[in-house]
Amino acid sequence: ITVAGTNGKGSSVAMLERILLEAGYRTGAYTSPHLHHYNERIRLGGREIDDVSLCASFAAVDAAREDVSLSYFEFGTLAALHLFKQYSPDIAILEVGVGGRLDAVNMVDCDVALITSIDIDHSAWLGTDREAIGREKAGIMRAGRPAICSDANAPASVERHAHETGAQWYCLGRHYRYKDNATSWDWHGAEGTLERLPLPALAGQHQLDNAAGVLMVPEVLSGRFPVSRTAIEQGLRTVDLEGRCQLREGETELVFDVAHN
Repeated sequence: ITVAGTNGKGSSVAMLERILLEAGYRTGAYTSPHLHHYNERIRLGGREIDDVSLCASFAAVDAAREDVSLSYFEFGTLAALHLFKQYSPDIAILEVGVGGRLDAVNMVDCDVALITSIDIDHSAWLGTDREAIGREKAGIMRAGRPAICSDANAPASVERHAHETGAQWYCLGRHYRYKDNATSWDWHGAEGTLERLPLPALAGQHQLDNAAGVLMVPEVLSGRFPVSRTAIEQGLRTVDLEGRCQLREGETELVFDVAHN
């Protein structure tokens, strides 16, 4: 599963990973950037990679590349894939670094593409408007495979690319939707409905957009990787991600939140 977008990639990966772990699957997750240490970027079975394994994979990539020059992100992506090959997860979740079409992660042909909200980011490389940036992020789609978008107001270029590529297109607000009930929420997919779900543990109204897109993934993969309602509920309740409207109580309550663009 490859995840692209401007905002919401990390949150979507975290929710998806948590739900799949609760469903009993072996997962591998590759995300960026990290907050404290590089190991955060690679998780096997929900656990950050240890120093010894990480350094061994860096060494393997360094030896294999010979005189080929690699960027920081390319080097890290290859190390992550090397670790995934050894761990052999049931499902690998890969977060795009920049854009999508030309990103190192896009060397992998995904079975499902998930595109979160699209805004102006990395404009020096991707373009100066949402239409141009949307085209770049849509580059992770593959013919005949599901492409899910959790941006209800996605640029027209994203849907156009889905049709040109021959991907199976699912967009929030048209092919699936949700209803916020204040203390719970209802999700209506293309093939089923889940009512009175617990709100995601990640705070913010925008997280319901992310969660709605995330729940489309197990729906489109239900034939190969069935996920129960219990796993979905537990995943939503227990998901945790530092720096996303994160509260730290004390004499003075602190709120930590990222600002991407």
